Amino acid sequence: MRSANPVLDRLDDVGRAERRVLGVGAVEAMTVADVVSRTVGLLLLTGVTAALAWALVPAAGWLPAALAGSALASLVLVLVISLKQITNPALIAGYAVLQGLLLGVASRAFELIYPGIVAQAVVGTFGVFLGMALLYRARIVRATPRLARFVLGTLVGILAIGLVNLVTYLFTGRQGVTAYSLSGQVGWLPYVFSVVAIIAGAFSFVLDFDLVERSVRAGLPRRYAWYCAFGLLVGLIFLYWQVLRLLSYVRR
Repeated sequence: MRSANPVLDRLDDVGRAERRVLGVGAVEAMTVADVVSRTVGLLLLTGVTAALAWALVPAAGWLPAALAGSALASLVLVLVISLKQITNPALIAGYAVLQGLLLGVASRAFELIYPGIVAQAVVGTFGVFLGMALLYRARIVRATPRLARFVLGTLVGILAIGLVNLVTYLFTGRQGVTAYSLSGQVGWLPYVFSVVAIIAGAFSFVLDFDLVERSVRAGLPRRYAWYCAFGLLVGLIFLYWQVLRLLSYVRR
């Protein structure tokens, strides 16, 4: 079964190909603890970078251009790392730093308008993540082919609609399923879109946990723990943005 997370989607195929070339047991296999430690390390790096960006980056006229450049660089890194299954810690750490810069500056803008919203978004994000981890651990929610199809289809739809909505906003100034302004009333559609995105992001973690467990049992080389941690980081950052956006709608 594939993961709904595009970063982890091809991990099964990579593992099978590498075991055919090197043979089972030829290299040290990764463990769940390896994935956990690297995920925590990447989250700390992202958080520290976000805190520094929040405190040190001035609100200057060049800032929007810098943020757009950082966002584009982050997107390129995600595509390169995921398509080539790169396990280089330095490159993955670079993604964490770029995302930390974006998170820090953008979160400060939200916080200035809605005091306390960032703490609420962080608590909500990790609450959802830990909740899904507990549900998966207790086998209350299982990774099934039907769940995989639902989550993958929903996430693809969200990304496609969101891209069309962004292009429409840039050319016409009209806001549809996503409100890009930080203030003002929003209709019901952005609420529904954000809730659906949060639900899909939450259930994608179940598929990610299952893929990591199966990769560990299959004896994937230890360096792929960095790749799994990167995939989980991408999922957490996606979820944080959705939670932050939904909270801003509610706070208006």
